[in-house]
Amino acid sequence: MQFIDDIAELEALYGTAAPNSLAKVSPVLTPLYRAWVGKARFCVLSTVGPEGTDGSPRGDDGPVARIVDDRTLWLPDWRGNNRIDTLRNILRDGRISVMFMVPGCTNVVRVNGEARLTADASATNSFEQGGKHPKAVIVIRTEEVYFQCAKALMRSGLWTREGDAEGLPTAGQFVREMQAGFDAEGYDAGYADYARGRMW
Repeated sequence: MQFIDDIAELEALYGTAAPNSLAKVSPVLTPLYRAWVGKARFCVLSTVGPEGTDGSPRGDDGPVARIVDDRTLWLPDWRGNNRIDTLRNILRDGRISVMFMVPGCTNVVRVNGEARLTADASATNSFEQGGKHPKAVIVIRTEEVYFQCAKALMRSGLWTREGDAEGLPTAGQFVREMQAGFDAEGYDAGYADYARGRMW
């Protein structure tokens, strides 16, 4: 297999970028981008650090991120597994990319920028839900904001096709594959409780 190792070779293969793909980019959250991000309940947060890259799904019952101003987003870090891969990366390399998705919409909005972390009570307490609040908040300063055209989601039928979950392994089964004797059923029951709203 031959690999492409040269930028000029890559550009010759693909040709020039479509003009609209460049014109759609904004350094700030314009009114239309603000309206779109404000509806997003799910995003994928991508960071990079010395150990490599990390892509982390984030979701909420309402907007997944808070728009503070036209250059600033706050993303709460809710209770999880405490691996904190994303947070470690941010401390060592603030570059960040976020892909915001809205159920039923085939466009995606992408934000590239710089991130920092805060545990100030003024920030964490402002996200309180059900008596709980995040331990930290990711503060994102935008550098590029743009939409991704609908082709990928349309091709995949993400919102329109029947689900493909039948027969797939559960979270507990993934752990048991790596750790013999693990109580996969009990672990999965905890997720079921979470889905029913018994814990935050």
